[in-house]
Amino acid sequence: MTNDKFDIKLPMNRRNFGRAALGMASSLIMARAAMAETIGVDVASLDTPQAEWEEPFDPNLGRTLFGAPGTDYATLAPTTLQSSQNAIDRYAEIAANGGWASVPDDVALRLGVRHENVILLRRRLMVTGDLESTEGRANVFDSFVEMGVRHFQYRHGLYPNGLVNEATLAALNVSALDRLQQLRVNIVRLRSLAEDIPEKYVMVNIPGQEVEAIENSIAYSRHVAIVGRPERQTPIIIAKIHELNFSPYWHVPRSIIERDLIPQVQTDPEYLARYQIRIYDNNLDEIAPETIDWYSDEPLKYSFRQDPGEDLNAMGAVKINFYNSHAVFLHDTPEKDLFAENYRAYSSGCVRVQNVEHLITWLLSANQKEEWSRSKVDAVIRSGERIDAPLEARVPIYLSYITAWSQPDGKVQFRRDLYERDGVDQLAGSY
Repeated sequence: MTNDKFDIKLPMNRRNFGRAALGMASSLIMARAAMAETIGVDVASLDTPQAEWEEPFDPNLGRTLFGAPGTDYATLAPTTLQSSQNAIDRYAEIAANGGWASVPDDVALRLGVRHENVILLRRRLMVTGDLESTEGRANVFDSFVEMGVRHFQYRHGLYPNGLVNEATLAALNVSALDRLQQLRVNIVRLRSLAEDIPEKYVMVNIPGQEVEAIENSIAYSRHVAIVGRPERQTPIIIAKIHELNFSPYWHVPRSIIERDLIPQVQTDPEYLARYQIRIYDNNLDEIAPETIDWYSDEPLKYSFRQDPGEDLNAMGAVKINFYNSHAVFLHDTPEKDLFAENYRAYSSGCVRVQNVEHLITWLLSANQKEEWSRSKVDAVIRSGERIDAPLEARVPIYLSYITAWSQPDGKVQFRRDLYERDGVDQLAGSY
């Protein structure tokens, strides 16, 4: 079960202007690169520095950047199986022809750099169709190479900033044979999921760290997600969403009481009061924390519940419930920082959803007895009122593990093997 308060967090990356500025920045970079090519000056030497974008993977942004079809198909679109089989055939041919050479890590590759490694980078990108143009000087990291890197990053769930950073380099250097094996493993998973797919459903792709809201094979919306860390994995589940809880209580599960809460209280006696976590006995009588021996088994005799509150409660403003034996669910979070990371496996098993208001408005849109508009959802969240909103028609939800597939437009997508389930050593935690 997820718990924002107890999860270990890494420092938030530096964030710049935002997605709206990316198109303008990209155009400026291209223009500057063209000028530099003309006058024979490295772009890196010009006075305006290259912006280092530190935002998470955004499928919709990638589609805009790279001219994807107007239709945003689900991962489990009707053509996914055939498209993925075509990708297997294509990568088998690439592997049979020797695959691709590794790109060395001895030089930082970015726009404006002149180095022999750029030649290897160009060849690597061309093998997989990320770079089609042969224009420009072979050893110059120009605007064509930069866009090829962005395209590659998009296909691998990395934010398309055009920089060959550590994560991008690791993904570039996974071998063709390993990518082929990854596709073969995943087409089996896709086949098992493709049977009897409903018209309307929610799909959580755990290694993709993403949530899709799907109607008739089309993505109504996509959401960046935070999933379970490797030692507390998000389970694979097929269930049905039956209820939403606004301003929910959080009932702390025993596993988190043992692993996280008790050690916190041992080092910080004010922890429970600060985060408004209350203790109850079997008669639902509240117990004072100072009366408990925190260095014994006594705390495990009690239940712990955190009061509602969007800015404090680990569930944030809303919780999305579906029956399952793992006691996991989808929810908001008061701490949004980790949504900005490429790697987002930080929860204790539940799934935190960015822009959850958009998802719950879509889920409630089919209710007939009471109309739920986005403005009403926002008003209820602002009010902090405790409301349980059952779905009149339960919506299927798939928590799945897909690390490789091909979109209907032929773009082959790969994700990191978060939980080392693909059986390919090079993929395990590679980026």
